[in-house]
Amino acid sequence: MILLISDLHLEEQRPDITRAFVHFLQTRAPQAEALYILGDFFEAWIGDDGMTPFQHEIAAALRQLSDSGTRIFLMHGNRDFLIGRAFCREAGCTLLQDPSIVQLGGEPVLLMHGDSLCTLDVGYMKLRRLLRNPLSLFILRNLPLATRHKLARKLRSESRAQTSMKAREIIDVTPDEVPRIMAEFGVRTLIHGHTHRPATHELQVDGRDARRIVLGDWDRQGWALQIDESGFQQAPFPL
Repeated sequence: MILLISDLHLEEQRPDITRAFVHFLQTRAPQAEALYILGDFFEAWIGDDGMTPFQHEIAAALRQLSDSGTRIFLMHGNRDFLIGRAFCREAGCTLLQDPSIVQLGGEPVLLMHGDSLCTLDVGYMKLRRLLRNPLSLFILRNLPLATRHKLARKLRSESRAQTSMKAREIIDVTPDEVPRIMAEFGVRTLIHGHTHRPATHELQVDGRDARRIVLGDWDRQGWALQIDESGFQQAPFPL
């Protein structure tokens, strides 16, 4: 069995989500061969050197699962793209590139966070390219912690304000981008998060049936995609 989750946006201000996640790690996840976390695991991340006691606790919970035999893979999201090797070592997880192809359910599956699919959001895409540039990443990681905290608050505030004013289709994935990226990687299944709109979308890629599975976010309820001998099944559960 394989489990995939995304968009937990863990933070101290939401202890209900934290409790639900720790319970998930202790009860359901140990039964899985692997757990994939596809981005926005934390609400914000300013660098491994700025880890809080809360974030250390989350790392310890992940390490316990990893030590039990479940492999853990973590992908950057737009909120936590500064997560680095130090956190992954502490948590016992492997950092996964976005995008990545993995074998799931007997087929190659493309995994992404999903924000790079929102190409109609021109302003965000420009900011994403700037922030993910290696030089920008180097500069960000070497800014004083206080400066990074201030910058993170500013970016979150601006993101909320801009998102509230954008049309629904702007902040969702671009329909034409999905089959293009799937054809580029030669897959028939794409799994991503980011949009907080859990669903399975059927489509055509190069004349063949394909599907895009969108993972749900953890807010009013939790979501997990389970892959086993029964196939791909996503279901919510109470927090």
